[in-house]
Parts: sequence; structure tokens; C-alpha cells
Amino acid sequence: MSKIIIGLVMGVLGLFAAYSASGPRQEKPGVAALEWMAGFWVGIEHGTRMEELWMRPAGGVMLGLHRDIDSAGLVWFEYLRIETTESGIAYVTSPQGHGTTVFPLKEAARGRVVFENLEHDFPQRIIYRLEDDGLHARVEGLEDGKVKAREWIWKKGQ
Repeated sequence: MSKIIIGLVMGVLGLFAAYSASGPRQEKPGVAALEWMAGFWVGIEHGTRMEELWMRPAGGVMLGLHRDIDSAGLVWFEYLRIETTESGIAYVTSPQGHGTTVFPLKEAARGRVVFENLEHDFPQRIIYRLEDDGLHARVEGLEDGKVKAREWIWKKGQ
């Protein structure tokens, strides 16, 4: 009987050692697929410096921060996150640190992602894509009954 118990204990220890040696747990595939967005991105438009920081995916979430600065100081900031929810992946924004708006994932491909919330005033879509010239961020939707869009291109910054 003691040989059986020793065998079981050794087996469990062996499994534990194999699991520990396999390294850290793998990231959830959905959010991990957006790692191409991670980094510090900078663009300048009409004298305003735009900065967007995306942390690498971990724990099913990417945390982000956006700020615009001009010669007078801070113009705008926004807390951001892309997370895995019960209903799927979503982009969550908190402009100026107030309330949140959720944009569920609409589509994703290598180097491109679209989030959409048709109930939101503007924008209804948030699109990121990575091109040779940098990270493109685009917002689009209806504003005052008209289709509008804005796009920015940001380079890796310091």
C-alpha cells in the first residue's frame, strides 16, 4: 500500500514539475492577438502632440492611455482598455476619466481591428491598423446626421 501512495505522490510531483517548467500561462488568444498595438505612439497635428500608450496584453486585458498636449498644456486625456468580457472582446473608453463607453469587437485581422457601438453618439466605430508608416487610429460614424471620420497616424515614440 505504501508503494502505491509513494507512486501517486511521485506522479503528482512529476506533473507539478512539468507544469512549472512549461513557464507562465499563455495569454488568452483574443486580446493577445492585439499585441501589435502595444507601445508608445506619438503624432503631431496642428501643434498638438498626441500620445497613446498601450501596455502589452496580460490577464486578458490591454491597458491604454491617450493624451493631447499643446503649448498651453493638457488639452484632452482618455483612459482606455481592451478586455475580455463574458460577451467577447471589447474596447472600453473613459474620456477625461468620466464614465465608460463599451465598443464590442466587430472584426479583427492581422494588424487591423474594428470596435463598434452603434448606440453611441460619435464615434460609432474605432479602428486601429498597423501600416509601414505607423499606427493608424480612425474614428467614424454619424454626427448631426452626417457621416464623419477622423484619422491619425502615430509613430513609435519616446
